[in-house]
Amino acid sequence: MFGFSMIQMVRNNAHKLDKQLREEFTSIYRPFKYTPCFLHRTFERFLSNFKQYSVIISFQQCKNKELQQEYQTVNEVLHRHLRCQIGKQFPSIQSCSATVTAVALEEILSKCAKIKKVYYNREVKALLDVATPTINATNIVRNHTELTGEGITIAVIDTGVHPHPDLQGRIKGFRDFINNEANPYDDNGHGTHCAGDAAGNGSMSGGQYKGPAPNASIVGVKVLNKLGSGSLATVMEGVQWCIENKDALGINILSLSLGSTASSAYRNENDDPMVQIVEAAWDAGLVVCVAAGNEGPDPHTIASPGVSSKVITVGAMDDKNTPSRSDDEIASFSSRGPTIYGVKKPDVVAPGVNIISLRSPGSYIDKLQKNARVGEHYISLSGTSMATPICAGVVALLLQHNPNLTPYKVKKALMKNAIRWGDNDEYVYGAGYIDAERTIT
Repeated sequence: MFGFSMIQMVRNNAHKLDKQLREEFTSIYRPFKYTPCFLHRTFERFLSNFKQYSVIISFQQCKNKELQQEYQTVNEVLHRHLRCQIGKQFPSIQSCSATVTAVALEEILSKCAKIKKVYYNREVKALLDVATPTINATNIVRNHTELTGEGITIAVIDTGVHPHPDLQGRIKGFRDFINNEANPYDDNGHGTHCAGDAAGNGSMSGGQYKGPAPNASIVGVKVLNKLGSGSLATVMEGVQWCIENKDALGINILSLSLGSTASSAYRNENDDPMVQIVEAAWDAGLVVCVAAGNEGPDPHTIASPGVSSKVITVGAMDDKNTPSRSDDEIASFSSRGPTIYGVKKPDVVAPGVNIISLRSPGSYIDKLQKNARVGEHYISLSGTSMATPICAGVVALLLQHNPNLTPYKVKKALMKNAIRWGDNDEYVYGAGYIDAERTIT
């Protein structure tokens, strides 16, 4: 087996290929043991030239001119090979996506001196009645002004956003990286629910199902398909787009209720491209809220990009459908820390069980969970996916009160003023239960 070309390529470039990509290349030889030996070379030659792999190519830090030359070299190599093409560039983290064959990738690695790592383009998945009063996010008045998130924009990077009546006039922008549609829509329903968790105004429920920031604006960024699945590359495209358009659209906050299992193949979280791109957004001045994941109650289950030490990672509480906190407890599914890299997570927790929010009629979730519908306009869902935009809504109130806060200061304020909960286990509750009234001082 060691004489096969793809095995040799993997061995020679092991330090530049992530673990999952190495496994993808070597796994194609497993059926060979059932194939006559005289056919091995023919099959291997065919697979090397025609089997496609979706990858993220990361380059070493270099000047823009050098980086553009690297992009050009990759493009020229791929142009010479069948079934290959370069994809989206991610200048914020000096990376690009591409579709390659084994033969094409081997040539790229031999001709591009600045390649740092090539990653497999892994799959990424989507992870209000009493929730808002539970976190003390109603009727907050500062400087004679009630805080509602007005003037603040939250980008919901998810399955899209349905133009629900509770968001009327406040969908400020929309970008679709799945089907390239121009107008806002959500064929899954998850993203619409998340938008409402943060900024629904409850107009179709007499104000009952209202998010923490009912006057905040929403930008829908569709990076997940109808089934709630996407790829590392599409999520990175969405975040990169938000970085590039943050000034034009006035984006202040990113809410990502999605992720994938953190990989032990990386030495630390900063080797993960998903972490790199959300931290680039953070460094660009955007407050990034991400879901901890729904793989609890076991420890070491924080998902990527929630493993990032910079961003705000949110776990889920069960508020028992009561405004009082006295009976609240951690949701059993909420992922626990520390991360597989030893980072203390989550950062805070927020309500995430049976959250009633906006329904996207006819969407995948709407059809799949008909029993979860609440009246004509709402639906009840659970997950750290719901806790994350609720936290983002509180951040919107904080930024309305003080627009000059940096992402670091926002995170510090949330954690410093969170209420310690249960046994104060920081790997379960983080700094504690978010409290908007205490946080906005």
